[in-house]
Amino acid sequence: MTRPPTGEVRQLDVVTPDGRVLHVHDDGEPGDERVPLLLHHGTPQSALLLGSQLAAARARGIRLVGYDRPGYGGSSRQAGRRVADAASDAATVADALGLDRFLTSGASGGGPHALACAARLGDRVAAVATVAGVAPHDAAGLDWLGGMGDDNVVEFSAAAAGPDELVPVLELGRAMMLAATPETLAEGMASLLPPADLVALRGGIGTWLHDSAVAALAQGHDGWLDDDLAFVQDWGFDLADVQAPLLVVAGGQDLMVPVAHGEWLAETVPGASRSIDPDAGHLSLLAGVDAVHGWLLDRW
Repeated sequence: MTRPPTGEVRQLDVVTPDGRVLHVHDDGEPGDERVPLLLHHGTPQSALLLGSQLAAARARGIRLVGYDRPGYGGSSRQAGRRVADAASDAATVADALGLDRFLTSGASGGGPHALACAARLGDRVAAVATVAGVAPHDAAGLDWLGGMGDDNVVEFSAAAAGPDELVPVLELGRAMMLAATPETLAEGMASLLPPADLVALRGGIGTWLHDSAVAALAQGHDGWLDDDLAFVQDWGFDLADVQAPLLVVAGGQDLMVPVAHGEWLAETVPGASRSIDPDAGHLSLLAGVDAVHGWLLDRW
């Protein structure tokens, strides 16, 4: 078993077949025998790995890998991308690292992208988890905006109206994020934070969330824009094609991605398992990520 020294994660750039760059964070190296888990980050974030998640993965013998989605951090933009396009990018990253087969998981805005991998990459994906992951915008019977905090209602209403409406919203959000500190981050997210998430922010997740978002948005708002537009359009794949075992994790107090999204996904994807914490919010679900690792590893 090999891995970088404690606290170190190597970073590298991988070039896609169409010439784009994907910036990769890999807690491993060539010849690493640990089980690979490919993570899909939230919106707007980068692939910066959460320290507690990294430690939990290492304790279980899991190699965490993530990459900045196009337009975020160190990755080239892919204008007009759909959620389904994440599958080919994930395959490119896996190929570059010599990973024939892997687990995958997505938190928040990363959830749909993890599902895309499970739907498009067949047996390469051994199991998949979504943690506070959003459901399709056209999900039958789901009030998609219902239960969201005011900031997300404004953002996704603008996304549905198109880029001309969305860009000013994201420019304001980016300026707020870049001007914030880990300590003041909660002030700009007040409509989205139930008590459980306020506790999580003050417990260390706030520093990671801030650093991840700042890295993601350093080059502009394009990744955020393309994520939001992709969420409210056709995702480009059928959820019925998700054949790998699926775990859907959701929080009953979530104001960013309400619990109804997770319940809808668990009911819609054949054979899906669910883990609903009625007392959790959005960010606070990350405190239980070791249980997600365990569930995925059991299906390896």
